[in-house]
Amino acid sequence: MTGRFVEIADGVHVYREPLLRVNVTLVVGDGAALLVDTLSTAGQAAELAAAARAVTPHPWTVVNTHHHFDHCFGNATLAADPPRPVYAHALAAEALRERPDRLRREAYEEIRDEHPALAEELVDAALLAPTHTVHTEATLDVGGREVVLRHPGRGHTDADLLVHLPDADVLVAGDLVEQSGPPAFEDSYPLQWPDAVAELLRLTTPSTVVVPGHGDPVDTEFVRAQHAQLVELAWLIRAGHTGGAPPERVAAEAPFGARPALAAARRGYAELDGTS
Repeated sequence: MTGRFVEIADGVHVYREPLLRVNVTLVVGDGAALLVDTLSTAGQAAELAAAARAVTPHPWTVVNTHHHFDHCFGNATLAADPPRPVYAHALAAEALRERPDRLRREAYEEIRDEHPALAEELVDAALLAPTHTVHTEATLDVGGREVVLRHPGRGHTDADLLVHLPDADVLVAGDLVEQSGPPAFEDSYPLQWPDAVAELLRLTTPSTVVVPGHGDPVDTEFVRAQHAQLVELAWLIRAGHTGGAPPERVAAEAPFGARPALAAARRGYAELDGTS
């Protein structure tokens, strides 16, 4: 899926950014379109726009699944000129509007070792805050197609949005579901994440295609398996905290690998201590 959109359902296309394997979903309706997420930089977003224009000439609305750099730093390129509506959870919109310098700094620090060139591009990235906010749920009409935006609760962040296309049986999960690597817990709520994924699963059928934040589209069985791992992780965090075990001990026993699990354990302990 690198470099172009690939159709995964009627009028629903997915683009894979090659460096971080971020997915962008394009929904095409009658005279209108929807782009879910906008990638990391102006250059990436410009390539994304060209790929979208190869599929449809229709004007698009933008949705950000959350406020991490690789899903929304391309907003200015895709939605500023001409101005286009941008939807996100209210807390994601607040972060982009009120804390842009912090978001740039966190993004730079996150990837400077593995992707230094990309990190340098993020330092002066022009950020565009969403124009429309969602608290719990909102329904969009995309050229006659119903698209439901739903906040399932805290999980990968406190501001995750699901994008549900009932007529195509497709659910865009953002980073609540990951395929190409383990979930990222640095900004997460690991004790609540299983409930958010359970809410996601309630929107699915046995044939639903789920588009993760990164990697290949998956089926509901994959999501159920990842949900079970998240449940196990949350249980281990609670048990470790109750027993006074250090987070490192929890991480050694937890799913997803020691490094992600350690981040999850520290975040979970902070939740239980009331400091996150």
